[in-house]
Amino acid sequence: MKLHKLLLFLLFVTFASSAVAQSSSQLKKKKEAIQREIELLQKNLNKAAQSKKLTLGEINALNAKIRLMQSKIGVINSEIKNLDSEIHENTNTVHSLQTQLSQLKKEYAGMIRFAQRNRNSYDKMMFIFAASDFNQAYKRIKYLQQFGQYRKKQADYIQGTEKSLKYKIVILDKSLKEKSNLLKEQENEQNKLAKNKTEQASVLNKFSRQEKQFSKDIATRKRQQAAIDRQIRNAIQREIALARKRAEEEARIAAAKARADNKPAPAEKPKTTTNYLTATPEAAKLSAGFENNRGRLPWPVGSGTITENFGRHTEGQAGYTNDGVNIMTADGAAVRAVFSGDVLFVTMMQGIYVVAIRHGDYFTIYQNLRSANVAKGDKVETRQTIGTVATTSDGPMLHFEIMRGQVKLNPEAWIAK
Repeated sequence: MKLHKLLLFLLFVTFASSAVAQSSSQLKKKKEAIQREIELLQKNLNKAAQSKKLTLGEINALNAKIRLMQSKIGVINSEIKNLDSEIHENTNTVHSLQTQLSQLKKEYAGMIRFAQRNRNSYDKMMFIFAASDFNQAYKRIKYLQQFGQYRKKQADYIQGTEKSLKYKIVILDKSLKEKSNLLKEQENEQNKLAKNKTEQASVLNKFSRQEKQFSKDIATRKRQQAAIDRQIRNAIQREIALARKRAEEEARIAAAKARADNKPAPAEKPKTTTNYLTATPEAAKLSAGFENNRGRLPWPVGSGTITENFGRHTEGQAGYTNDGVNIMTADGAAVRAVFSGDVLFVTMMQGIYVVAIRHGDYFTIYQNLRSANVAKGDKVETRQTIGTVATTSDGPMLHFEIMRGQVKLNPEAWIAK
């Protein structure tokens, strides 16, 4: 029973260690991904710093970088917590194995002493012949055989336990060194964060001195965005009008056919934008597929960081609303469709392209493209390249929006984390 319990204990420890190792591996991957984002932002910030003019994109990129650094420190803290748990568990395992080993050796020593007392064949024969009957003599023979086998097994278990103990001590030492390295990394990241917060304070101070200029820039941005929004809204309204016209024509034909066949007219669907835009089986399938992938849609660029979120923003006295997200990415990054659909329009405004794609009653809009690889009416597939991102004074930035009908949605709720 003791040996059985020991085996179960060692099995449990192995599985527990495996679970912690898997979690640690995931944290390392997350930390590496965050570091890649930080490096990409820093690369773009270094380029932006060459210009004397401070931009809103630069402020947002710096803020995003600080958020990422805080997130990285959080991951390091999780790694340390994991290691603390692993160290505690392995320390307990080492103590338990030492106790088990001591007990096994004690039992084995008892067996050796017994074997020494009955070490010659004569003693064994006397033990067997001293039996009261044949049945008892047979049992004594079996006992001696089993005793020998058990002693051998006990010796094997002692060797196995010693091996496990040495392995756990090595792992424990490794974990302690890893924790020491993580604590140094944590301190290093906190120092970097402090420097970036100082830089942030300096930038905000500079911003306050240039607030009038920023207010003008924001006003210009609002006008540009309003012009793009009008074009998007008009294009979607045309799609809705066409879909309504088709639906009404189909309903009229169906009613006329029913009258000719002397049958009751088919029940009309409620007249909603969604019903018009998903009237055809293809559009309904696209819409359902898009909706079912909420939270799992691929990013519209291969790598990047959201530097400005969806919703209301205030910079100094100036306020504005972002109807999508701004993603800072690499120079010349490919812009990809997040889902299959039909290109609603491709237009150029002030030297940059805007692409809108329809997915049933959902629409995705990709702004600030240097070039476009698609044209109105083209069918596109998920992750298909539709153009390349443009680099402006804010850096290589993609503005990405998602709409249902004419309702703006938060893209962060739809794209993969």
